[in-house]
Amino acid sequence: MKTNIGAKDKTLRILFGILIVGVGVFYNNWWGLVGLIPIITAVIGWCPLYALLGINSLSKEELKKRKE
Repeated sequence: MKTNIGAKDKTLRILFGILIVGVGVFYNNWWGLVGLIPIITAVIGWCPLYALLGINSLSKEELKKRKE
């Protein structure tokens, strides 16, 4: 499983995930658990939807480091 999520994408996923979880907690709603999906994909660095669509958000520097 190769990483397909770059540093900027990881940061946005974590922030967005925390926001969704926070809204779920605020409204006392189970839909807040959906926020765990972007957080988990950011932590592992791999997104199955990106893999299906052939998307890779790694920068050129990150790709270069991965090849070394």
